[in-house]
Amino acid sequence: MRKLLALAILFILFIAGCSEQNGKTLHISTNSWIGYAPLFYAKEKGYLDKLNIQLLTNVSLAEAADVYDIGKADMVTTTQHEYYSLKNSGHDIVPVILFDRSNGGDMVLSNKDLDALLKAKKIHAYLEIDSINAEVLKDFLHHAGIDEKKVIFINKDQAKIESLKPKKGENMLIVTYVPYNLELQRNGFHQLASTKDMNTIIVIDALCTNKKILQDDKARLKQLKSVIDRSITELQADKRASYKLVKNYLGDMSYGDYIDSLQLIKWINKPSKELLKRIEPMGYKGSILIK
Repeated sequence: MRKLLALAILFILFIAGCSEQNGKTLHISTNSWIGYAPLFYAKEKGYLDKLNIQLLTNVSLAEAADVYDIGKADMVTTTQHEYYSLKNSGHDIVPVILFDRSNGGDMVLSNKDLDALLKAKKIHAYLEIDSINAEVLKDFLHHAGIDEKKVIFINKDQAKIESLKPKKGENMLIVTYVPYNLELQRNGFHQLASTKDMNTIIVIDALCTNKKILQDDKARLKQLKSVIDRSITELQADKRASYKLVKNYLGDMSYGDYIDSLQLIKWINKPSKELLKRIEPMGYKGSILIK
């Protein structure tokens, strides 16, 4: 007990001392997702304030990326889709800190069963088109044997998708993720597939920034990595306390939903050599990632 107390005091003194050395405020653009709970937790505990780091929360993956794209944020949380999009649009961006891997947290819902969708002449698919949603949907269509030509893609952010209700006269597919799936399933949609059983797609969540910030502010990013690691440890150790701190960032979900949602991701803040080898070709360079 005394050792734990001493370590906690040392950590607080370390962060306090480091905060005096930090320069301009750094802004992280992020969105509601269970895998970013360590950031929300760190914000509420005051850990980010001591590093002079602020969160800019958004309703969707695409919106978070857009905020970074227009220069309103210094860092952004992404899946590989948003990372690639930003990189391909000219940003000198790299992943620097890993959060989690989706293990069921991204999913495909519908108001019909698979047989009905296979027989349907037209399907309306609701998703964030400029996000990992598109890759999840295409992977699902391919493995389910559904012809993409009969799918009408409807672009909406998750806050709007969340309010959808099943329509009897429409074959509906919805690509969503925690916590937005909760309301949709309460509304009557059921799950057809998720990243837990779609083995050909891997969804990685990471913090990205430009190479200049990585070079100029490496020390603070290392401190941020320590804060994220600590937050993951603490939120797992006392789930009830962490729930109270982060629930408002996650659609004010119930405690039971929070516990269930944590099972739909795998923390990869301490990645294995095998995982690093697998994601290296995706642009997640082990030599750059802060581990």
